[in-house]
Amino acid sequence: MPLADATLDLPTAAPAAVDARPASPAVSVVIPAKNAAAYIGETIDSALAQGDVIEIIVVDDGSTDGTEAIVGAFSDPRLRLMRNDSSGVSAARNLGARNARGDWLVFLDADDRLRPEAVTTLLAAARTAPRAVLVYGDYNTIDSNGRTIGRRDLLKGRLKPSGNVLERLTSGNFIVNGGIMLVRTDAFRAAGGFDVSLRYCEDWHCWCRLAATGEFAYVPKLLLDYRLHTANTMNAAVRTPQDFFPAVERVFDDELILGKLPSGTAARLRQAAEIHLVTYAATQAVRFGRHREALAYLGMVGQRSLKAMPRSAIKIALSYVGI
Repeated sequence: MPLADATLDLPTAAPAAVDARPASPAVSVVIPAKNAAAYIGETIDSALAQGDVIEIIVVDDGSTDGTEAIVGAFSDPRLRLMRNDSSGVSAARNLGARNARGDWLVFLDADDRLRPEAVTTLLAAARTAPRAVLVYGDYNTIDSNGRTIGRRDLLKGRLKPSGNVLERLTSGNFIVNGGIMLVRTDAFRAAGGFDVSLRYCEDWHCWCRLAATGEFAYVPKLLLDYRLHTANTMNAAVRTPQDFFPAVERVFDDELILGKLPSGTAARLRQAAEIHLVTYAATQAVRFGRHREALAYLGMVGQRSLKAMPRSAIKIALSYVGI
């Protein structure tokens, strides 16, 4: 679809004059929050502890549990609270980005926490990749009580792509969480923000649009503690592959994305994306003990491509040990 699609509610124009920005690169952290009282304080603390962060914008999306009171108890002038009236997480992120003053954006979920020096690490990488519109790292997982449950430190040698990543990214979302990245504010606005019509995988679609406009740079560092618990949007209820397929349709119907893919690759990449999302659904089924469903999803993978079965089976096996 064209850039002017009415489902995107974020204008491309920057709200602040260029001369109002600090001379050195500055970062705005956007935190969408809905009924996040259990974790929002810890999340804000992790953002306030970062260097080069000029503001933390919490966008409350209609909380009823005291989230606003916790945010209001902070006295740091960098913290701003906005209200989104239950318009959804994409609209909340777009609202925060529309009002951000920083050169770079971090989209931090209200139950996750940035690791020390995460923003400084990303900015240092951005200085060595001046053409990058997005700089990203990696994450580890924690449980509801903040205990480490992931073992991604075992994958230290793994390298994710840098440069022109569009073809790789359209075949599957290797970024996963917006809290591990810096996005250039002007590039995010020009790309149109998050598509509010998508319920799931709206971030993947947004990253693909950004990848169609410029390069990405990868930093092989664990920068985020990503909290996995039953309150997660993606994990709170049974999600089937069909829940994710509207995002596949959106990505491969997006003129900006299609115009930058190599000729003749869209069908193959779409199949790979479908396999990626079916495999994701299977790993989540395993994580929550729904093994029969996981096997059924593996059958769906096999129907799409027998060659992909071994790799998908390995990914599901790794999910047993938290990698």
